[in-house]
Amino acid sequence: MDVWMGTINALINLVNLGLLGALVFTFAKIYRNSRANFTLGLIFFCSLLMINSIISVYSYIIMSMLFSDVLVPYLLTISIAEMAGFIIFLKITLE
Repeated sequence: MDVWMGTINALINLVNLGLLGALVFTFAKIYRNSRANFTLGLIFFCSLLMINSIISVYSYIIMSMLFSDVLVPYLLTISIAEMAGFIIFLKITLE
C-alpha cells in the first residue's frame, strides 16, 4: 500500500473522530437539558461510528501491509465521504 495514501486515510479518520467527539459532546449537552430518548440514540449512534473510526485508524497504521494498492483509493473516498457527512451533521446540529 502506498504509505502516503494510508497516512492520509488515517488522518482523515482522526478528523472524523474529532467531529464525532464534538457531536457526542453536543448531544450530551442537549440531553442534559431535554432528557429526550432520541438524543440518547444519537449519542449511541455517534459512539458506534467512533468505534468504527478507531478501528479504521488502527487498521491503517498497523495492518497497512495487508491492503491492496487497488483498494486504498476506494477506502480514502469512503473516509472523505464520511468526513463530509459528519461536517454537515455537526453543522446542522449546531444550528
